[in-house]
Amino acid sequence: MTSLTGTGVLLRFSLRRDRVLIPAWVAVNALMILSMPNTLKGLYGTESERTDLLHQVATNASFRALIGPVFDDSLGALTAWRVGVYAGALAAVTSLLVVVRHTRDEEESGRQELIASGAVGRRASLTAALLAAGVANAVLALLVVAGLAGQGAAGALAFGLGLAGVGMLFATMAAIVAQLTESARLARGLAAAVLGAAFVLRAAGDSASDDGSSALTWLSPLGWLENLRPFADERWWVLLLFAAAVGVQALVAYELAGRRDVGMSFLPTRPGPAAGRLGTAGALAWRLQRGAVLGWSVGFFLAGVVYGGLTDGVADLVGDNENAREIFERMGGQSGLTNAFLASMTGMLGLIAALYVVASVLRLHGEETSARAEPLLAAPVGRLRWAAGHLTVAFAGSALIMLLAGLGFAVGYGREVGPILGACLVQLPAIWVIGGLTVLLYGLAPRLAPAAWGVAVAVLLIGWVGPALDAPRFVLDLSPFGHLPKLPGGGMEWGPVLVLLALAVVLAGAGLAGLRRRDLTT
Repeated sequence: MTSLTGTGVLLRFSLRRDRVLIPAWVAVNALMILSMPNTLKGLYGTESERTDLLHQVATNASFRALIGPVFDDSLGALTAWRVGVYAGALAAVTSLLVVVRHTRDEEESGRQELIASGAVGRRASLTAALLAAGVANAVLALLVVAGLAGQGAAGALAFGLGLAGVGMLFATMAAIVAQLTESARLARGLAAAVLGAAFVLRAAGDSASDDGSSALTWLSPLGWLENLRPFADERWWVLLLFAAAVGVQALVAYELAGRRDVGMSFLPTRPGPAAGRLGTAGALAWRLQRGAVLGWSVGFFLAGVVYGGLTDGVADLVGDNENAREIFERMGGQSGLTNAFLASMTGMLGLIAALYVVASVLRLHGEETSARAEPLLAAPVGRLRWAAGHLTVAFAGSALIMLLAGLGFAVGYGREVGPILGACLVQLPAIWVIGGLTVLLYGLAPRLAPAAWGVAVAVLLIGWVGPALDAPRFVLDLSPFGHLPKLPGGGMEWGPVLVLLALAVVLAGAGLAGLRRRDLTT
């Protein structure tokens, strides 16, 4: 039996398990990319407007740090500039989630040991996981090439291959991390930390250089993607960097996989204290989720600082472009450009915070399906008490990260501290509605609980792309964020806020009632 025996069967199984996750993430990424040319055509329809945009980006280090440098004034080049970094990051997230899910997650749950007892090669599971990530990235590349071919076939091909390269680079990196750690949660956290470091390196390099030539930019795979320069005299040789990195990382992952036992790792988990120190279910929930809370807190504070620092320069970047001004005002709901920008950015952070609350609530689902909840609930700990600990971390944690985002805005912008804090905190009712819906799905239909990710991504897509496409009002109203008052600058409307709070309570309460009555997954 070879080390790859059974790879085909495991690949089909992996794709079947991810028949919702992969299409959803790929569709969101593709829609974000393919909707951009028409949006940019409406914003910068004339050559003079595009030339002015290039000048503004070249002279504004803050916007280069946020989005990157732009190399040509064609719609294709502007599309690659506007969404390239974020599309690459989204492809990386999709890839690392898929690989960790089908490697370390399987070992942690005990399913991999059962599979390995059959006629399955030693490296078949790892190969199937990487191939599943490869399918996701190949589909994304094909959609991008087909959708942007009208802007230039060579540029579309370069952009599609670059996005697939970023995705596969982080897929193979996640494969290495999965061999090093014993916990799937830690593997995802370390892989995400590497992605965050890549974004920071690219941002630091781009702020120092207007042509992507900084050494810091070249240290980041996201910097390689922008230096591929789709639609702007493509540098095809940059694809060799992706190929080399993917190949080397895959070899390392395969070598590590062949040297360890199933369930083991090269960085074993540190043993806990001889005497237990956690006296309550809430303390255990905090212990399990404190790393995630810390990471999100730091990220939101730094994002607030960056966005706050951009506020004074937004008027210069938009200039006399009425279309760009209208999009900011549709997102922020204000007639003043500064207030509209602040409202749109705080709203964007609120949309991202919905992803945190979903992940935190679904920790309940992970504890249950991994059988760690069963021995805990066999002790004098009720289900509601156990769930309350994790839900406190989820809902209070979302309030903390939005508060820190507001403080970051205050540091970056330097004024209007109270209104900005209010704009961040007013996002909480909508965030908690998403959290309440996640509790409802978990409590009543645990098999459908992961569908909460689809809801959160759909809400993110409506809030991000909807205003740019001038989507109808009824589409925007499908998101709870569409009913929030637009702060700062607008009037506070307590009615919608209280309705959303009540809805969040009802959803969470119904979910907890269902949890009390149903059987646990064993």
